[in-house]
Amino acid sequence: MPSSMIRRGIWAIGAAVIVVALVVAALPLIASTRIVRDRIAWEMSAWSGFRVAIDGSPRIEVWPTFRAILTDVTLSQWTDTEAPPVVEAERVEVDLSAMAALRGDVVFSTARLVRPTIRVQRTPAGLFLPAVPTGGRITRSIDTARGVVNADPAKPDLDKLPTDTFGTVEFRDGRMVASIGGKDVEILSSLNGQANWAAMNSNATLSATGIWRGESVALDVASARPLVLFAGGTAPLTLSFKAAPVTFSFDGTASMSENTYFDGQAKFSAPSLRRVLEWSQAGIAPGAAIGSVSISSKITATGGRVKFDNTAIALDNNPGMGALDLSLGAQPVISGTLAFDTLDLRSFLSAFTPLVPTGGAGPGEIDTSFADKINLDLRLSAAHATAGPIQLADVAATAQVKDGLSVFDISDASAFGGNIQTSLRFDRKPEGSQVEIRLLASDIDGGAFGTAAGMTRLVPVGTGTVSVILKGPGRTWDSIFDNADGSVSATFGPGALSKLNLPAFLKHTEQGGFFALDDVSDGTLPIDGAEIKATISKGVARIDKAEANSAKYKIWLSGIASYAGRGLALSGGVIQPDQAATQANGQQGPNQSSFFVGGTWSTPFISPISRGVSGE
Repeated sequence: MPSSMIRRGIWAIGAAVIVVALVVAALPLIASTRIVRDRIAWEMSAWSGFRVAIDGSPRIEVWPTFRAILTDVTLSQWTDTEAPPVVEAERVEVDLSAMAALRGDVVFSTARLVRPTIRVQRTPAGLFLPAVPTGGRITRSIDTARGVVNADPAKPDLDKLPTDTFGTVEFRDGRMVASIGGKDVEILSSLNGQANWAAMNSNATLSATGIWRGESVALDVASARPLVLFAGGTAPLTLSFKAAPVTFSFDGTASMSENTYFDGQAKFSAPSLRRVLEWSQAGIAPGAAIGSVSISSKITATGGRVKFDNTAIALDNNPGMGALDLSLGAQPVISGTLAFDTLDLRSFLSAFTPLVPTGGAGPGEIDTSFADKINLDLRLSAAHATAGPIQLADVAATAQVKDGLSVFDISDASAFGGNIQTSLRFDRKPEGSQVEIRLLASDIDGGAFGTAAGMTRLVPVGTGTVSVILKGPGRTWDSIFDNADGSVSATFGPGALSKLNLPAFLKHTEQGGFFALDDVSDGTLPIDGAEIKATISKGVARIDKAEANSAKYKIWLSGIASYAGRGLALSGGVIQPDQAATQANGQQGPNQSSFFVGGTWSTPFISPISRGVSGE
């Protein structure tokens, strides 16, 4: 190759390098003269639809990327000059096109908002959202897309959607504020994330993290056709929300039209429902801190109504299946059916009603405000269930909450070898909450029933029926039983009285002096039957009749037993059957041993009154 050609090639390459170097060196000068502050503000306004103001002078950087750095940037509504800005950012970094800048144009694809303050407003649905712009390329694209959707809502022509570019918006160390009571209140802090939307007719994603009410939260949203979604059409949508108290996800299709529509698979899980309600400040505090709650369901939502089909629900790791219906309004209404293999009834009540006492600290004040904030009508069944120490099977129950009334009914269940029916209801009235408790246990094993109720002394061991009715005011769980009125009755067939050594008992009464019932509890007395009737008044049980009959003896008790103080004041006797008529007429027969029972439920003592029955 001739040397002259080589020299000319070297000169050409060198000249090109010099031209490129001069262009790069001139970019800041060109930018400072032609891409001025007003030009950038105008382009951002046309892009966003807000009135953009830049107080600081733009600073142009060439390396590593060509970008403009703007300070003290505000985005405000065009129609309300008195309103505070929708967005305020200490700094905005805009990636610019170098070639467009040389032509005198402003073209950017990425904007980074550093320490922005985003002002939001509470919507009627309870969400906090920023004001919607009244113009701009985004708004015009949505209006155009709305026309495409309206032309064929079932299958809009996607080729007619606008193709305007959007780009990427990043935000760092931001916050959201809302005006509440005339003051700015911080809703969200430490806001970081980005929105990616290359073109109006392409897919879009949003990822954000922040701190809400003291908890770190993460939100991810994506749609293959976001412009159709914003225009009121139906489009795919995935959403994921994660925080320590709760996680939620949705994968399906949605419509953001006037009649909002969702159809897809939703999942919800929380380690503690009580923590979720406290964190969300819903104003509903369940009575006990229950364990985990998780729900997975096919949902269909439209017109303020959400249907949950093929719902899998787990309460404290007790799985169940069913269907639910949620109607949204001034008072949400939840109805449906749930079926469990195993179920902890305390957990169920904690999750859906205020009908259980506070968990760890013992009896506490009952929160019946739940009944003023939600309507509930649930039917449930369980092959096996527990209520504290009580084991139940084949349970059919309902939970209802409406207009200040909270009710939980077990209409049928197997327990203690028999069948039980029970009802617990709270009626919130102006003068205070009224409580009613009913229990009917039929054909049950008295020994098993007494053990579950915490009564192990003188309990008839045999098949019988127990009925309990209690009514009265109740602000706390203790006060319900302290102030209740009602009745208790029980009848038992052949069996035995547990923990009673009758010969030893009679021997002690013959000897005189006080003795503890525990001293004669090392035996069992066979009986032909037993009957108990008591009237409850202000938490005090007056025993009208308590009799146990054996082949040789008849044992009777009468008197009062206090629930509040656990005190006993009873009189009783042991007589032979042929002396029953004499005792019934109030006369002391020669073969009767009478005694007084005092002390407390846990430590009763016996004081003999007379002696006459032989223990042999």
